[in-house]
Amino acid sequence: MPEVAGDPRSAFHLPPDVTYLNCAYMGPLPRSAVEAGWSALDRKARPWTIAADDFFVPAETYRSLVAELLGADADGVAVTPAVSYGLSTFAANLPLTAGQVVLVPADEFPSALLPWTEAAARAGAEVVRVPADGPDRCGPLLAEVERRGEQVALVSAPACHWTDGTPFDLVALRAATRAVGALLAVDVAQSLGVVPFDAAAVAPDVVAGATYKWLLGPYSLGFAWFAPAWREGRPLEHSWIGRAGAEDFAALTSPSDGYRPGARRYDMGEGSQHSLMGVALAGLQLVRDWGPAATAAHARPLIDRVAAGATELGLTAPPPEQRSPHLVGLSLAETGIDAAELASRLADDRVHVSVRGTSIRVSAHRFNTDEDVDRLLASLTRAVGRG
Repeated sequence: MPEVAGDPRSAFHLPPDVTYLNCAYMGPLPRSAVEAGWSALDRKARPWTIAADDFFVPAETYRSLVAELLGADADGVAVTPAVSYGLSTFAANLPLTAGQVVLVPADEFPSALLPWTEAAARAGAEVVRVPADGPDRCGPLLAEVERRGEQVALVSAPACHWTDGTPFDLVALRAATRAVGALLAVDVAQSLGVVPFDAAAVAPDVVAGATYKWLLGPYSLGFAWFAPAWREGRPLEHSWIGRAGAEDFAALTSPSDGYRPGARRYDMGEGSQHSLMGVALAGLQLVRDWGPAATAAHARPLIDRVAAGATELGLTAPPPEQRSPHLVGLSLAETGIDAAELASRLADDRVHVSVRGTSIRVSAHRFNTDEDVDRLLASLTRAVGRG
């Protein structure tokens, strides 16, 4: 069924009695993406229908859509399976030396932490996890860059923290890293598609993300954008499709020593992803058509209502200036309520959120409505009332 104008929820298989406020965990596939997936599987059942162009053209469309959302150029986009792959590629080319430090925010997601710890261990460098100051996570990171100065080789930060949506001022971080000659890596897995990103303003060295959350795509397909200075490094994999002239199947008996242009050398093996690429493209096109700025404007009042209502029930929410428009963590630390038990009670009411640490993580996309917030707050009220 096509989306009804003005009703984004109709683009999904979301039953009327399900409140899904959990894209921070996994976004639902749009109906168009599901249809694309079935079509891709049907073609695989008839492989004679898969042409040479199918190895290249859809991936180029994917690069273009990702680049548009990033405000960057498509030549810088590599097709990856995950955030960890893109950041590991960058880490493998990172010229760390003994005594240097890589700064990351405390409680960072492992995929945006472990590539740096491995690279630092090889080089004799150090990864420093910078604690938050109350709800502020970016301020302490900026202060640590200033304190350590030229010892800092790299700052790795998300657009917003994965546990609670705390935003990071990436433009300020870029200015701070430039002042000390450091690099900037950005993880947009929890924001791209629902919050605008401006690569020209941020000027990162690398940006990595995944499609399965806010981009409403499949699991196991992601991307990384590399700044021009980083497009001639060594890829993690040496696959045929990353090499110059790969389009000429007859010449694959003598693969080129050169690479395809831009960041294509960093594409994962089998990056054409025949079974998943169409699914990802359908999600990306829908997110692009909605527009991240409009989606953020839609989500913000919903998240503000969630924060206000939860606060009245005794939960703790970050102040507005420390909240992203689409994602908030509601701390239960002052209530004595077990977060996992509370999430289970909400799920019994068909209200779906995440548990991260001692917090309930609530996230809103374009298909969410005031009715979803009403059902969440009603379910929270019942659950908190039962202790």
